[in-house]
Amino acid sequence: MVKIEVPRLRDDDKFRELILYFSEKCAADPAFGATKLNKLLFYVDFLHFQRYGKAITGHDYQKLEHGPAPRALKPILNSMEGTDVAVEDRVYHGKVQKRTIPLRKANTDVFSTDELSFIDSVVKACWGMSAKQVSDKSHQFIGWIAARINETIPYAIALISFRSLTPEELAHGRSLEDRARELRACH
Repeated sequence: MVKIEVPRLRDDDKFRELILYFSEKCAADPAFGATKLNKLLFYVDFLHFQRYGKAITGHDYQKLEHGPAPRALKPILNSMEGTDVAVEDRVYHGKVQKRTIPLRKANTDVFSTDELSFIDSVVKACWGMSAKQVSDKSHQFIGWIAARINETIPYAIALISFRSLTPEELAHGRSLEDRARELRACH
């Protein structure tokens, strides 16, 4: 059973280092730009929360028309520009791509070994996918579907799934329902 922690206050240091880490790891990925960065940050936080009950950065994400995005990305990225990162405009498939270029190595000491491994698995899963593909995939996430434009997507919604319940899960749910009926009958 996953222990669920209420997301702690956001961790700006981890967020900055994660931006740098993604920028390093995805330097050879021609599809890596602002859209893909947004989605990688989202996937890392929400999938980590889904699996371990705790987000890596704890930052808030909002529903935008083209998918989820961290609320603080623009101000934090702006504060990093010129010292930690450069943002270059590149033409990719006929469109302007905002590409984050690291100006220093990410300080990976802010992440646990397990967190780094998880982050690497997300990069690997999204490698070779276009910005449109990673964005379209984020549109399948129930949190993005349920939220209104500009609304914060709660981490806990990552625990809801569209998958069918197993027979064991159904049986367990029915036994809980039966027990609840018995308890209500006693009162």
